Amino acid sequence: MPGLPYRARVYVNNQVLVPASVVRTLGIEGVRYVDVTIRFRGFTIELRGVRLLRAGNTASRQFTIPREVRERYGIGPMDMVEVLDIRPSGGSREVH
Repeated sequence: MPGLPYRARVYVNNQVLVPASVVRTLGIEGVRYVDVTIRFRGFTIELRGVRLLRAGNTASRQFTIPREVRERYGIGPMDMVEVLDIRPSGGSREVH
């Protein structure tokens, strides 16, 4: 899929940026909840039902990595993650 995968830094507030170009390519401008697959230190992590947050008056979005995922995998501020997939969510919030 165009725009994916991409590498992004985890911000101090534990959020990850989804650039405007990726949002437009995936057609998720109006989507509030997504399922995201990321890779960190060799682990592939699926985040389900993650809320997309608007980043100002732009097409870019951000999502927060849930605390239980950060603690389980040791993900911290300024770490780099690889975003493998983003798709509209069809269900409740789960972590696999």
